[in-house]
Amino acid sequence: MSLHEQIKGEIKTAMLARDSVKLSVVRGMVTAFTNELVATGKTPQDTLDDAGVLKVIKRLSNQRKDSIEQFEKGGRPELAESEKAELAILEKYLPALMSRDEIKKVALAKKEALGITDKSKAGQLTGVIMKDLAGKADGGEVKAVVDEMFV
Repeated sequence: MSLHEQIKGEIKTAMLARDSVKLSVVRGMVTAFTNELVATGKTPQDTLDDAGVLKVIKRLSNQRKDSIEQFEKGGRPELAESEKAELAILEKYLPALMSRDEIKKVALAKKEALGITDKSKAGQLTGVIMKDLAGKADGGEVKAVVDEMFV
């Protein structure tokens, strides 16, 4: 069973559990999957592959994180709390991200392999690492690790 079909099945589970927050989030995910299918020229009845599903969930997760940040800056903690609850549900479907130490090991290996010694090539190194770790590591963490290496 694909991740797309599994998440569609979660709608029924959330309805039976009367979990309104989860139901709302899962319905939103399925809608986003359909929008992604249509945007890529497929029909709404098709199913998205697992990589596409994870890409959409990551996008939805980033939207929640941005909303939380904006609500907290605007002094609206009650709205930030509801976004945090939705984010927690979304993150259950995402694979665990690499730790900073794991990223550092990959970054050091890539730095040696490419022979990069000066800070002017830091952006290039970050790009190569992000390509290798696609979806496994947070971009901000990778950039921070690379920046630390050239300090």
